[in-house]
Amino acid sequence: MRTRVKICGITRCEDARLAVDSGADAIGLVFYSKSPRFVSNSQAAEISHAVPAFVSTVALFKDADAASVQSVLQQVDVDLIQFHGSETAVFCEQFDRPYIKALGMRLPECDLNYLNANAQQYQSAKALLLDSHAPGEAGGTGETFDWSDIETVDRPIVLAGGLTAGNVKQAIETAHPYAVDVSSGVESSPGIKDREKIVEFFRQVELAGRTSK
Repeated sequence: MRTRVKICGITRCEDARLAVDSGADAIGLVFYSKSPRFVSNSQAAEISHAVPAFVSTVALFKDADAASVQSVLQQVDVDLIQFHGSETAVFCEQFDRPYIKALGMRLPECDLNYLNANAQQYQSAKALLLDSHAPGEAGGTGETFDWSDIETVDRPIVLAGGLTAGNVKQAIETAHPYAVDVSSGVESSPGIKDREKIVEFFRQVELAGRTSK
């Protein structure tokens, strides 16, 4: 199976086009105001218009209220929502959009039992995104976590957290995720994507696909 790729933290139209031209399956827009990759609704609307058909635009929220989420959905072309905080399944389901739920994997108790429990709780999610932050904290730490046993979880898994061209091949070969999600690992500075890093990242993802056949 081909590993899908999401480039998150897009803040410029040119970076969205770069991601798409490089082969991205999805781009991520961050609506968490404390993030250095935060975009306003007007910025996000402009970026989303630059994304062609068959590439998904993902809106990332962390413990936003329902009105804030609805405001974005009314102004921005969003295909998928990513909830990155302590949102319940009931909260996530109310927006009539497919969603993925991010889970922090930093603490020792974030083990296989933890993953299976969340897979049960968020059965309506299209995937679980595993990041290297602690539960309830923000992502974007640039750190990795233990990738072992992930492939045993009975849900599509999006692997995030500290991925770069230098480790994504190993991550895919270890965890066999449905998709990988990268942000800081392909940047020259927060929110500014680097062409060479993106090209090399995709090359390593392709190499991982070849070795897994």
